[in-house]
Amino acid sequence: MSTIKPSRILAIDFGRGFSVIAMIMVHTLWIHARQDVQSDTFLGHFIHFVGRGTPVFLITMGVSFMISRNQDIKSAVKRGITILGVAYLMNFLKFLAPILVGLMPDSFIAAYGWEIPLNLEEYTYLLLTGDILQLAGISLIVLALIRAYLKNKFILLGLAVLIAFISPELRGFQSEIFGLNYITQLLWSDGYWVYFPVFPWISFILLGMFFGKWYVEKGYNQNELFKRMGIVGLLFIAAGAPLVFMNEAYHFNDFFHLGPGGVIYLAGWNFSVLSIFHWILSKTKDNFLYKTFYYCSKHVTSLYVIQWVLICWGMVIFGFQSKSELGTILLMPIFMGLTFVIHFSVGKIRNIYRSGKTIPKGRLTS
Repeated sequence: MSTIKPSRILAIDFGRGFSVIAMIMVHTLWIHARQDVQSDTFLGHFIHFVGRGTPVFLITMGVSFMISRNQDIKSAVKRGITILGVAYLMNFLKFLAPILVGLMPDSFIAAYGWEIPLNLEEYTYLLLTGDILQLAGISLIVLALIRAYLKNKFILLGLAVLIAFISPELRGFQSEIFGLNYITQLLWSDGYWVYFPVFPWISFILLGMFFGKWYVEKGYNQNELFKRMGIVGLLFIAAGAPLVFMNEAYHFNDFFHLGPGGVIYLAGWNFSVLSIFHWILSKTKDNFLYKTFYYCSKHVTSLYVIQWVLICWGMVIFGFQSKSELGTILLMPIFMGLTFVIHFSVGKIRNIYRSGKTIPKGRLTS
């Protein structure tokens, strides 16, 4: 058994990077494909199936959280607050900015039942829309305390399962107090204003923390980690699938507001997929695709923001939910390519600025 901590868990990086690519495909479908394309075509069904890999991002976040070098509460809280700031900046850039300059399609505004010009309440609604970054930011703040004081991995596992089971029962309780109402929405919303409420989605992060703790205790043995993850994954699928089958409306709901069976079922599939990723990576050589996924993993937050802003601003050119199946397929690599080009370009500019170098005149005139 290895007792030396490896620099990276490649399957975790691979899975997190894969989730970034999957999100670009899913978001392109939601924003640009016609409703019938989303619900009645092979493409729509396939992309929604791929989108069920979203928990991979949260599970890998939990694993990384437990094995990171910096374990103090202050840094985790600071990181959580920063991510929350980025989340609301992203909402401004993808929603409010194109509306304020008069470029957002009327069809997008009409989908909310509104008309131009929007009032302050409607602008606020868009700005405060809950996305996965709000979930990540709040979770980092809460889990910093949990990581510091709950040292037993099975308590983390039990807490994850408990949250999954109580989440549907909490959704009916919303505060009527201004301000506090928004907090309760972020915690256990039952509507689409908050797509990823903390309850139950924090369960996936806690499950990742459980495996992260297990990994540390086993001397950073990756083969053992993913072997156990694969076994637990099969057990979770066996436990969750019957619950979803018997009462899909309660246990799977609309995907965004899962019940306990849906959490267990999806967690099982994502554990299994991560185990398969580890097996594939151990049997194959490094290549361009793998490096792309690793790059996405390293820059997951900034890539996530860029792709969402691009896809929403894309409505200015391509319209809102207006594309055929073929048109949607063609847009996906366009948004992927633009996301990487912008991210790489911003990184280059930042590096030049930090190093104090000037841009050669030849580049400015080329």
